[in-house]
Amino acid sequence: MFVMQKYAVDGERGTGHGGATPVHTLFDAEVAEDLDSRRLSRVAAGLLGALSVRNFFTEGECRAIVASLAEDRMGQYDAAVVGMRIKKLGPAVFDFYNNGSVADAYWEQAAEATRQRARLLAGQDPFQAALDRLAKAWHGGAAVATAGGRPLFAGMIREMGEGAGLHFDEVEREFPDGLDETPLCQLAFNCYLSVPESGGEVTVFRRRWRPGDENHRDGYWYRPHLVADEPRVTVAPRCGDAVFFDPRNYHRVGANEGGGRRVTLSFFIGVSAHGNLLLWS
Repeated sequence: MFVMQKYAVDGERGTGHGGATPVHTLFDAEVAEDLDSRRLSRVAAGLLGALSVRNFFTEGECRAIVASLAEDRMGQYDAAVVGMRIKKLGPAVFDFYNNGSVADAYWEQAAEATRQRARLLAGQDPFQAALDRLAKAWHGGAAVATAGGRPLFAGMIREMGEGAGLHFDEVEREFPDGLDETPLCQLAFNCYLSVPESGGEVTVFRRRWRPGDENHRDGYWYRPHLVADEPRVTVAPRCGDAVFFDPRNYHRVGANEGGGRRVTLSFFIGVSAHGNLLLWS
């Protein structure tokens, strides 16, 4: 289900009678049965607020992955930093970036997470399945991003029950000059492997970070009034769906309601100057 607020300016197209040309917000949410490069390009170009692709993974694939996922082997974000419990399998590179380099612990955790994930989908790696499907849909192909010539970890499996506060993700601010290829834009990919009875929705706002926003920050999250009057789209989770949006826009995740788990396969996608997709977490 999508909930959308429109902020288009009404008016007639320009005529000899002085009619105004309408200004379109271009922040709708779109649902597609299949992924193709045209739709993905529209998200990358900022012409869509969010794109949901039905059955990117089948329900059977989702059940197999979640059933094979050992909860006791999952780590979590530092609750003292984010203020809530978010489980994860796999490291985020910006958590290990310091003084222009990536800590050795990142590569160790990346190797271990890749090993654990490698057989979750009936003996296969669900990330590799997602990569193959993206590469097939995109005219320029897809590959894992590199840093210093080394492939980064991509394909975090993440469980959120308490939601996530207002924030943005932008690789060039969090990991400056870290990727070997600077992406022209950035997308978030989240495929829902398990969904709660209610809640767990993601809301994306048509608002980027500004320097003054740091005066309106509570720890890891930003205060909601920053986006109170901004255009937005809200996407409710549906098992097997893949949702794409630009994470440089502020976004937040609602808490679960009722039973069920909100588990996703998540990574970022950049479009390189050569036209191929670059993936990382």
